[in-house]
Amino acid sequence: MTMTAKETPNASTQEGFSPSEPLSLISICLDGTTSNVVKNFADSTRRVLLQKNLGDYGLDDSESVFAWIGDPPPDVCLIDFDKNRRSASLIAEAIHTGAPQTAIFAVSSESQPDAIVQAMRSGCTEYLVKPLDRDQLLNALARVGGHKKERKEHYSAQVMAFVGAKGGCGATTLVTQLGALLANSYARKTLVVDVHPECGDAALYLGLTKYRYHYLELLENTDRLDAELLQSFVMHHSSGVDLIPAPDGIEPPRSLPPGAVRQTFDFLRLRYEFILVDLGPGLTEENLELIRYCDQLHIVTVAEVSALRNVVRHIDYLTKKEISPDRIRVVVNRHNKRGLITDEQIEKAIGQRIFWKVPNQYVQVVKTISAGDPVSHVSSSDVTKNLNEWAGAVGRKAKKESRGILGLWSR
Repeated sequence: MTMTAKETPNASTQEGFSPSEPLSLISICLDGTTSNVVKNFADSTRRVLLQKNLGDYGLDDSESVFAWIGDPPPDVCLIDFDKNRRSASLIAEAIHTGAPQTAIFAVSSESQPDAIVQAMRSGCTEYLVKPLDRDQLLNALARVGGHKKERKEHYSAQVMAFVGAKGGCGATTLVTQLGALLANSYARKTLVVDVHPECGDAALYLGLTKYRYHYLELLENTDRLDAELLQSFVMHHSSGVDLIPAPDGIEPPRSLPPGAVRQTFDFLRLRYEFILVDLGPGLTEENLELIRYCDQLHIVTVAEVSALRNVVRHIDYLTKKEISPDRIRVVVNRHNKRGLITDEQIEKAIGQRIFWKVPNQYVQVVKTISAGDPVSHVSSSDVTKNLNEWAGAVGRKAKKESRGILGLWSR
């Protein structure tokens, strides 16, 4: 959070901030030169609104912070620490306590570490060293704008769980390919979560084989989960889909904090438009907890007697657990129009319509898995066309516009 003198703009910070409205700003006790820098900056862009300049630290005991700095409070408050460091620290503490959403910038000619630490302890998030210039201010405001954008642009993800009726039905293949297509073809912010308790394959199917942390470790750290911690768990595929992998080996049983699953997915929901969950085999208590949480459960099967029998067992068991049949969708993978078991026979056996039929092109699918790229050169296959149609059915919406900060600030 500390900022040094003459710091150059950070490109990644700038690109992540596209504010839809100006940042409101006030200053307290700025010297004439610094005040002019701030005023000239605000006059040169529509992305900052300079509301007022306060000439003293004079918040008296009977006056509320909001009455002094404004209600609603500003996005940013610049405080000069040179005139009176103790008064500046006290007013920073009062603003930080009364208006925690306001970012407080300390401005000072002193750059010693002790002075910076003192300002940070009083609630300041940035320390700008005089003489203040446009680049310093731009970079600091970009960080505030990025945080403000993150708070405002929360999503509410649709959570879709996938479980195989038995091993080998292709649930992981469908999850990874559908997720990659949602991200790549329809620009939807999509996350795949592999919740297999051990030996998960989603990372392998996406060609992402080098990672340090996995899903179970994320659940163990739910109490300190924030955007920065999440990024250490998320893997990024070239298609645009993100992945939280499962353990790639045999793991000992773990005792997870109560409510960790719901708390973690509540956090993830706000950061994605679609979350595809690759469930482990069977209807364990852990899987049931996620099934109850998800918006839809897709049971992936093939047109074989043993697999279809398991579909019926799954549906019966879930019904007894008071999970609505409306949320359960049966997907027939490796579908063959001329198969020995007809669609009518399948639907009669499972007691509902087949939700989706994925054609049987085993060789092409294996090529895609081996390449680790669901949208690669084999994407012209009938399977990918079929899954792209599925992705389009749930993900085709107007793409959100995003623009970099440099163009915005230059207006």
